[in-house]
Amino acid sequence: MLRLYRSEYAGWNAKHFHERLVRDHGFGWGYTWTKTQLHAAGLVDEARRRGAHRRKRPRKPCAGMMLHQDGSREVWLAGQPALDLIVTMDDATSAVYSAFLVEEEGTASTLRACLEVFGARGLPVSLYTDRGSHYFTTPKAGEAVAKDRPTQVGRALARLGIEHIAAYSPEARGRSERLFGTLQDRLIKELAKAGIGDIEAANRWIGEVYLPAHNARFARPAELPDSAFVAVQDQEVLSEILCVEEERVVARDNTVSWGRLKLQLPDSRLRPHYVKARVRVHQYPDGRLAIFHGPGCIARFDGEGNPAIPTRPSVAPCSPPSRRGLATQEAAAPPARRPSLTTSARAAGGEPWVGTKKRASRSNQETARSRVLAAP
Repeated sequence: MLRLYRSEYAGWNAKHFHERLVRDHGFGWGYTWTKTQLHAAGLVDEARRRGAHRRKRPRKPCAGMMLHQDGSREVWLAGQPALDLIVTMDDATSAVYSAFLVEEEGTASTLRACLEVFGARGLPVSLYTDRGSHYFTTPKAGEAVAKDRPTQVGRALARLGIEHIAAYSPEARGRSERLFGTLQDRLIKELAKAGIGDIEAANRWIGEVYLPAHNARFARPAELPDSAFVAVQDQEVLSEILCVEEERVVARDNTVSWGRLKLQLPDSRLRPHYVKARVRVHQYPDGRLAIFHGPGCIARFDGEGNPAIPTRPSVAPCSPPSRRGLATQEAAAPPARRPSLTTSARAAGGEPWVGTKKRASRSNQETARSRVLAAP
C-alpha cells in the first residue's frame, strides 16, 4: 500500500487514496488503518485542528430553490497555464450540475453555465453568486451593488424571473468555497492520472466521468422530495435570452458594427434596406451572432462575422382575422366581352375583335380565305 502511494498517488489525501484503493485495487483494509500507516510513514500530514464553531446557514429544503455559481482559478491541467473552473451546484443537495474549464471567467462563461443547467434541469428560484463585475455593478468598492444597473447576466436572469442574490463575504459562500477545496484536491489529481492535457478533452471528461462519480460520493438527498425547478418549454427562446444583447443603428451601407466586425445585412423581401433602423445584436456564449429587428431575426453570423446559412426571415404572426369562420365568397366569373363598335356585322357573331379597325378587317379577310380553301 505504501509503495503504491509513493509511486502513483503521491500527494493525495488519505480519504481520496483509500477510495481509489478500494475501487481499483481490491483493497480490504479500513480507512482509519490506512490513514494511520500513512501518518506513521510520514507520507501524509495530520489534519489541522478545526477553529471555533460557526453556525452554518441551513440548506434550502428542496432542489432548485437556490443554485450557487462561482469560479476558481488554478492550474487544473499539468503543464498548462492557470484556468478558471466554472461550477454550478444546488444548495439543497450539493449536487454539481455543471463544471467546465475556460481561459477566463466572465459574462460568456456565466451565460454558458446557465444555459447548460437551465436547459437540462429547468429554471431555479434564485442564483447565488459573488459580486464580480460580470454579475453585478458596484459603484464603489465594498458598498452595495446597484440593482437598478443590471449587467447582461442580471438582465437575462430578471427576464427569466430568477432572483439574483449577491454574497458580500467569502464566509457567505462557504458551501461553494468548501466545494472548490475538494475539487482542487481531487480533480487536479484525477485529471493528471487520466493523462488529460487540453481544455476540450478535460471538459468532456469532467462532464461524462468525474461529475457522476463526484455527485454519487458527495451529493445528499434534499429535505423535501419536491423540486422547485420550472421546466423550459422552448429551448430556442431560452438561448435568445441567455446571451449578450445590445442595440445598434444600421449604417448607411446597410451594415452593423460589432466590435471590430462589420456585419453586412443580406437582402430582405420585407423591405429594401435597414438604413438608420434600430436593431438588436445577440452574441451567444459560443461566439455566434444574430441581428434582430423587432421580433424577427434578419441575419445570423459565426464568430468571425461570416454569414451563416441563409434562412427565411422570421416575421411575427399577425393578429387573427375579426371575421374568422365566415365562408369566403367565390369570385364571380367575368361577363362576356361585348363586340367592338368597329367590328363588322358578319364578325359580330363570332369571337369579339380586339384592336383597331384595320387589324379587324385584315383578320376577317384571313378567316374568309381559310373557309374557301377548306370547302369541298
